[in-house]
Amino acid sequence: MPIKTIAAEARFSSEKMAKTNLFGTERFFCDVYGLEPGQSQKPHTHEGADKIYCVVSGTARVRIGEEDALVGEGAIAHVPAGAEHSVENPGPGRATLLVFMAPRP
Repeated sequence: MPIKTIAAEARFSSEKMAKTNLFGTERFFCDVYGLEPGQSQKPHTHEGADKIYCVVSGTARVRIGEEDALVGEGAIAHVPAGAEHSVENPGPGRATLLVFMAPRP
């Protein structure tokens, strides 16, 4: 289906950050990340692919290169190809992020 609701698709796990694929082609992917308080994605890079993090609900700490910001609902961040990045939910509630990457790694 080409139309989905982020809140209905979001998943959460007490063990680790949950990823749900919304859409994907050979050119891009669009996921929903569900993070419980204290969960994080370890720092990593994607050579040749740009990423967008958009906070749909809750609060997230986004690190891109040397920059680190605590952001809330509606905030959107661009990760340039090759930049080290990570995301964390400092709590106290859940965080839901819409994540888009192109080209698909």
